[in-house]
Amino acid sequence: MDVKQHYRESFKADEALRAAREAATRRTRRWREFCFFLAGLSLLFVRPLMQLFHLALGSELLSYILLVPLAFGYLIYIRRQQLPPESRRAIAWAVFFLAIGSVALAVTFAYPTAFLTIGSNNHLTLTIFAFVSFVAAGGLLLLGKEWMGRLAFPFAFLVFLIPLPDEMIVWLETLSQMASAEAADMFFTISGTPVLRDGMVFHLPGMIIQVAQECSGIRSSLVLFITSLLAAYLFLESPWRRFVLVALVIPLGILRNGFRIVVIGLLCVHYGPEMIDSTIHRKGGPFFFALSLIPVFLLLWWLRRGDSRKGMWQSRLSAKEPAFSQPMNAPLSEQSTNRP
Repeated sequence: MDVKQHYRESFKADEALRAAREAATRRTRRWREFCFFLAGLSLLFVRPLMQLFHLALGSELLSYILLVPLAFGYLIYIRRQQLPPESRRAIAWAVFFLAIGSVALAVTFAYPTAFLTIGSNNHLTLTIFAFVSFVAAGGLLLLGKEWMGRLAFPFAFLVFLIPLPDEMIVWLETLSQMASAEAADMFFTISGTPVLRDGMVFHLPGMIIQVAQECSGIRSSLVLFITSLLAAYLFLESPWRRFVLVALVIPLGILRNGFRIVVIGLLCVHYGPEMIDSTIHRKGGPFFFALSLIPVFLLLWWLRRGDSRKGMWQSRLSAKEPAFSQPMNAPLSEQSTNRP
């Protein structure tokens, strides 16, 4: 009987090992198929992708696009071990994204001259939007529904690969310009500096400054928003804590830009108008961006403590659960073995 039981256990172990190898083979095949698909799709879109690369390389506002593919690959890499062994093809959703991308691509080919009047970036925006839609369709078809459910954020993050349309850039800059002027007015009032405001113009003692559209701080605010999204996904578990971190970053970016305007204005008042051309005005953006990261990291630390405390209580409850889950109708032989 011992020999038969030994052979039976060995057979079960071999079956489990064979099943694990088959699952690993299927997993590798899925990734290989998706990588080949992504490489082929990139070759088909090589011209607009090169245009996007040169656009991001020469634009201060859109320079973050260069890091989006790296972040996409890294986010998938750190989640690769959390994927389920099986994943069904989501054909309906793949067709949906394929149709959306085809419509966007058809518009760019059907009306190529229309974009010459409304902005050259808009043509590239629709083309890259089609590319991202096709990537999502390929993921749903080749990786499957369950895998895409676990990788929803990395694929959704590819939205930042799409360059902002010209109209949206102007609208965001104007909105940020107005909000920054309001924040600067508040900080001037708190500092006790006598100021007369006329729209975007601030009349200070011996100096007049204007919050121009270039001073909107939209680039640093956008980078700060993307950073908060990544931090929330990587370090927080609770959905509402993730929302709080991302939502508070938007007013923080406005306050940071208003604070920068006030610092430059006070320097001009106390040290002379030549401070308007100083380094802190021309190249002080990274310094104030680094300052805005301090409250973001403090808020992230506080929210992460809440997640850790929640996980600790859940582990304690799960540890106590077996003590109350022993069945009352256990066999008599088992009950007798537990007696002293």
